Amino acid sequence: MTLLTSDAKGVYVISVTPFTDQGEIDWDSLDRVTDFYFDKGADGLTILGMMGEAPKLTQAESRAVAERVIKRAAGKPVVVGVSAPGLAAIGELGKAVMDMGAAGCMVTTPGSLKTDPQIHGYFAQAARTLGDGVPLVLQDFPLATGVQISDEVLGRIIDDVPQVVMLKHEDWPGLAKISKLRRAEAEGRRRISILCGNGGVFLPEEMARGADGAMTGFGFPEMLAEVVQRAAAGDMDRAQDVFDAYLPLVRYEQQPGAGLAVRKYVLAKRGAIGSAALRAPGAGLAPEAIAEVERLLARQEKRLKELN
Repeated sequence: MTLLTSDAKGVYVISVTPFTDQGEIDWDSLDRVTDFYFDKGADGLTILGMMGEAPKLTQAESRAVAERVIKRAAGKPVVVGVSAPGLAAIGELGKAVMDMGAAGCMVTTPGSLKTDPQIHGYFAQAARTLGDGVPLVLQDFPLATGVQISDEVLGRIIDDVPQVVMLKHEDWPGLAKISKLRRAEAEGRRRISILCGNGGVFLPEEMARGADGAMTGFGFPEMLAEVVQRAAAGDMDRAQDVFDAYLPLVRYEQQPGAGLAVRKYVLAKRGAIGSAALRAPGAGLAPEAIAEVERLLARQEKRLKELN
């Protein structure tokens, strides 16, 4: 078992959870999409996240999905989202997946947190609940949670909760937060890994600010991998050119409530999953949206040919 550390870099793709058209978990597609992500350049996976439809799974299904993916990953790091309204559920699922060989657990803030002391205390409680030595990924996603973690509170969490080894950065606008974290580290604060989400829409800028990579999903994970690799090597112009070729589809995926349906449509079209179905409540794409996605895919293919 390889545990997550503050030196983690690269792309940890947020995996979809494939379902059949009848709403059952498609286990064969889960195997296939796990292989697909690694084949396309992922350094690790993150499962049971918001875009993995985790809230729609039962506790037993969550465990079964984690066990299947961790086994399929064959030693490559798998981070498991264990966020829940209560700490008891976090502890139960967290212990189970760590025993299975997970690399770490991802936790975000429940919407009930209203004050800075509550936010600070919550992550200390989560770390204690998960147990000593369990690496923690702090998901900072105010657009979804409604909880704003200030730079100062985030700094105190880093100082006081050593199990927090990674920030899943999804604040928006949030580029300045990355810069402040890296400046604080240069002045002596311990280093943590920063992987960025939000569908990768600001990935080139985030890498230039000091991020270590991406923890997000997209129908073409190879784009995320190449942009991160190019940027890490200092080739920002090429990283930007690659990103720009995919940008219209990245932008289209940012539609609230529709982005996952777009992502699953593309993954199904590429053969990574058997069906684009979302588990209820959740709907697929309307014919008009499918036509728009197909147009974007055709233009993307043309841009890539010109680029190469």
